[in-house]
Amino acid sequence: MRVHVLGGGIVGLACADELVARGHDVTAVDRRPGSGASYVAAGMLSPGGEAWFGEEVAFRLGVEATALWPAYAARLGVGLDARGTLLVARDAADAAALRRHLDLLDRLGHRAEEVAADVEPGLGRTSLVARLDERCVDPRAVVAALLGRLGGRVVANRPTEPPDAVVAATGARLPAPYDHLVRGVRGELVVLAPSRVPGHVVRARVAGEEVYLVPRRDGRLVVGATSEEHDRPPVVTAGGLLRLLRAGRTLWPAVETAAVVETLAADRPATPDHLPLLGPAAPGVWLAAGAFRHGVLLAPLLARMLADQLEGAATVRALDPRRFMPDHDPDQEEERCR
Repeated sequence: MRVHVLGGGIVGLACADELVARGHDVTAVDRRPGSGASYVAAGMLSPGGEAWFGEEVAFRLGVEATALWPAYAARLGVGLDARGTLLVARDAADAAALRRHLDLLDRLGHRAEEVAADVEPGLGRTSLVARLDERCVDPRAVVAALLGRLGGRVVANRPTEPPDAVVAATGARLPAPYDHLVRGVRGELVVLAPSRVPGHVVRARVAGEEVYLVPRRDGRLVVGATSEEHDRPPVVTAGGLLRLLRAGRTLWPAVETAAVVETLAADRPATPDHLPLLGPAAPGVWLAAGAFRHGVLLAPLLARMLADQLEGAATVRALDPRRFMPDHDPDQEEERCR
């Protein structure tokens, strides 16, 4: 098939790469590939750390995607950080919230092990620490590897030759008439160069404020993540930086004297039910968008599922973009698929 993939973020590039690997004629279209949410993402492959009540489908997708990542990273030639993730609570109220999270993980069969705080000696005072066996990847390295594999197939302007299928993977800004299906939820982060970085990814609650610390192999430390509903272009805000640095310094005191390398903001693409849009939206038009906080984690799985569907596999009902379209009858569609 001749396929145009609109969008050069990690999901769009992963879809394009998967389709090329299956022998399709693919062009990916983006004027600034890899410059959106993929550039700002921390890269935590953490279905357990992201698990939340009422989001079991997203959790199951994350677990399935996690199993793909070792082979996927090897295929791209990028490293996976397998040192694990610490879930940390600062005070008693934070610990109560973390206990609820740990109870949820138990029910989901994704157990975290409680550990002593000295497993990470540079932490500030804590009241509860648990460890998850989860990985992390540098999204910028993944995007660079995908761009290298796709080469001249990534272009700034859409070709005039009509395709057999168009895949819209443009993050939080889908083209009309599908633009109402996603909204931007701003996330901010700061990249620091402290005197020391943690040996684990650290996800924490500090006086009710959620914060994560993601160490990079080059000694940088990524501190995130604010989450704000808004209707303006995503920008770094003074309030967002203040919250991140205050919580980060309390959690990891070396933040106090760290050099500031970057401050970044981008929109996470969110849907009304916080599940991705993956499947046909109209004849010849497919969506691969709306992964919200999970774009890096889900990229290889969404790419595989999209390619399967373009080659004739049934649409996954929970992810079908038409679930938000008033005239769509999923039972009739399932009957046609049979």
